[in-house]
Amino acid sequence: MLQPPHSSLQVAAVPAQRVPVRDRDQDAPWHTEAVCRRDEAGLFFAPSKEPTAARLSREEAAKRVCARCPVMVECREHALLQPEPYGVWGGLTAAERRVVLARRRRRDVELKKAARTTGRIAAAG
Repeated sequence: MLQPPHSSLQVAAVPAQRVPVRDRDQDAPWHTEAVCRRDEAGLFFAPSKEPTAARLSREEAAKRVCARCPVMVECREHALLQPEPYGVWGGLTAAERRVVLARRRRRDVELKKAARTTGRIAAAG
């Protein structure tokens, strides 16, 4: 499994820059450009028994870091495909990622249903 880019053990030596996707080194993993590599992992992952107000504040701070990250979309997709059960990834909390995944599953079901219906109509016509 991929090491989280926002691990406190990983520190970027060079300040992150917003680099267009097409100009990135395509051989380098996406997380090498993650802005969160410079921040404390505690910002992205909840301590045990964290009060709700503190959690919401921490998550908003983490999302602000994500908002300026050049690999936010790649990070989000990684977290959705894994799926990562904890933390803020790609600007989404674990609860928000569960909603996105549920919507994707519903969309996939609807698309399959529509394809079957279209296939039956074409066969009948």
